[in-house]
Amino acid sequence: MGTGTGWFMAAAAAAWAELLVAAVLLCAPGRGGGPGPAGAVPGPEALALLRGGRRAAVTVALVALHQHGAVAAGRKHTVRANGGPGRTRDPVQLGVHRSLRNALALRALTLRPETRRAVDGLRGELGRTGLLRPPGRHRAARLLLAAAPATLVAGVLAGAATGDGPGTAAVLATAVPVLLAALALLRLPPATRAARRLLAELRERHPLPAHRSEVTDGRLVRLYVALYGDPALALFLPRFSRDGGLLGRRPSDLR
Repeated sequence: MGTGTGWFMAAAAAAWAELLVAAVLLCAPGRGGGPGPAGAVPGPEALALLRGGRRAAVTVALVALHQHGAVAAGRKHTVRANGGPGRTRDPVQLGVHRSLRNALALRALTLRPETRRAVDGLRGELGRTGLLRPPGRHRAARLLLAAAPATLVAGVLAGAATGDGPGTAAVLATAVPVLLAALALLRLPPATRAARRLLAELRERHPLPAHRSEVTDGRLVRLYVALYGDPALALFLPRFSRDGGLLGRRPSDLR
């Protein structure tokens, strides 16, 4: 075995080691033991974050603020403040409302510092309960997953520089599994198995109604939006969702 092939094999071993550490970081259970004391269920913003990430959590916060008259749809699919936040003490709702100094599209709103801090705080809480992979661990795993292909490329270049590196077939036979494994691990959701089980149980207990007249409790509306996203928005708040740009798809596409 030539020097170049040796460099390549060492790089391949290092890449697989990086993938292994990333897999451990992503799949090892967190320190938390579940949703909370006495089986407490997280609030709608937290459930939405588990289901659909930052955008979903901000959407539920906007629904709550809209129910209190604190926000309304603006021009060109934006949302604007419509007075004070009311009596809410929810950190995500308050962070979202503070971000609305001007009318903003949903995507821009999720990127505002006040909104990001509030959602990141909620993410940290869910990480401590074991429903989300701890943010630091998740970031470290993603860095390792990005490093694995780069390590392999470095091995290929080192082998090419010596002139006696492995052939194309050997490179492909090693590189393809590394890339596929990295992509598979990157696709793992931040929500843990416990979180996915909780969401499934809640959907089973609270199937989406066929008609909005079946639900008169605003808290239940927020729960449905947290669990189902666009279909619940289109059912319960069609005008606000459409005019405010909250829907990822047109209402007619949701059935």
